[in-house]
Amino acid sequence: MGLKNHPDVWLKPTVFVLCLLPFIGLVFALLTNRLDPNPIEVLTDETGEWALRFIILGLVLTPLRQKLKVSWPVRLRRMIGLYAFFYACIHFLLYLLDSGFSVPAVIEDLYERPYVLAGFIALMIFLPLAITSTRKMTKRLGKRWQLLHRWVYLGATAAIVHYVWLAKGERLEPKVYLVILLALLVIRLIKLLNGKKNTRTPPRPVAGVSD
Repeated sequence: MGLKNHPDVWLKPTVFVLCLLPFIGLVFALLTNRLDPNPIEVLTDETGEWALRFIILGLVLTPLRQKLKVSWPVRLRRMIGLYAFFYACIHFLLYLLDSGFSVPAVIEDLYERPYVLAGFIALMIFLPLAITSTRKMTKRLGKRWQLLHRWVYLGATAAIVHYVWLAKGERLEPKVYLVILLALLVIRLIKLLNGKKNTRTPPRPVAGVSD
């Protein structure tokens, strides 16, 4: 069966399991004491990294569908987005665990550490996107759903800024994610400009036909 005819019967379950593998791997590493000396720090870093990877992957699926002219990337978009939110939530819960679930400590971090604030903003942006990702909410919101879910680019930007500020230029990965996001934004901007150009351009008169 060709690339254009991937059946949902096995495609979605396969991708679901693949997306879950990092979580399973981290749990296994934790249970077998392979995350010493600071397992919380390792788990926090890894879950944050995977959340960002899935965010970028979810954004890549749309131009991939347009380029390959296939429909299966779109059918995976919601699942990938929810997995991004899943790993982001675990990332945040681990941060809370590391801070002792202290509200004053979290507020202090939000005030004194810009990267914590950027990460919190990203999570708050993705929260309504995850809540409204169901088909029922899509139908209920109508055109407003598309407007709301365009905020994914702002959320992705905040997440990458969170990583860049946290890494302080010592890691290559956040810079790579930033380049990919900028490329995706350029592609989307070009598409929007072309769409407006096509709607404004009047149809050419057919030769030999007069009023």
